Amino acid sequence: MNDATQPNALANRTAIVTGSTSGIGLAIARRFASAGANVVINGLGDAAPIEAERAAIEADFGARCLYSPANMLSGEEIGTMVQLAIDTFGGCDILVNNAGIQHVAPIEEFPDDKWQAIIQINLIAAFHSIKAALPGMKQRGFGRIINIASAHALVASPYKSAYVAAKHGIAGLTKTVALEAATNGVTVNAICPGYVWTPLVEKQIPDTMAARGLTKEQVIHDVLLEAQPTKQFVTVEQVAGLALYLAGGDAASMTGAILSLDGGWTAH
Repeated sequence: MNDATQPNALANRTAIVTGSTSGIGLAIARRFASAGANVVINGLGDAAPIEAERAAIEADFGARCLYSPANMLSGEEIGTMVQLAIDTFGGCDILVNNAGIQHVAPIEEFPDDKWQAIIQINLIAAFHSIKAALPGMKQRGFGRIINIASAHALVASPYKSAYVAAKHGIAGLTKTVALEAATNGVTVNAICPGYVWTPLVEKQIPDTMAARGLTKEQVIHDVLLEAQPTKQFVTVEQVAGLALYLAGGDAASMTGAILSLDGGWTAH
């Protein structure tokens, strides 16, 4: 395959991107479609806006785009989503595990149901999707699995015990599957963004305000961006650009990598 940054570099490829009705996932889905891939988007939200995004991908890039409503809490539904790609397009060549949720609270106050949901959606869902997609990738001798982790796969922050645990787990899962698939033409890598301005980040601001007794402006500047030397949010387009590179031929020897994209956060 040619350099993934070239037009149509992903022609005849099919990508599944979980958690892609907004934010990072949507940016990745659009970037893959712009390179010629068929895409399956997935995520929560109202039907009309999701259909508008799906239709826009097809109209903007001439790619085919399907929507799967698979619930990331259900391994069975995740398997059905992968099968949708197989039945429609002949396989899943690129899998991006991006779906995620967050909750911020001291561990002694952390709700049990929030802990379970965060581990399930941020970590266990990736296990189910990889398990469903990997056999076909091995059979075809090509696959790209890209896990969207976080700087929190490498370092911790207070009040995010479940999220940090899940993202550390994603790093370990990435390395393990990379080793298992290394001789099959399948690469497995993780992107670890710092703070990206997305609905997920925006929604955690009130909880952080409450947990730390701060204003919104203080949370943004003194908590979110305090760790990033650039003092700027990572953009969804930057994450999508790295994902596109990992999906292409130039990254064929890159596997098991945990790649920081965090404005220098983990350089501390």
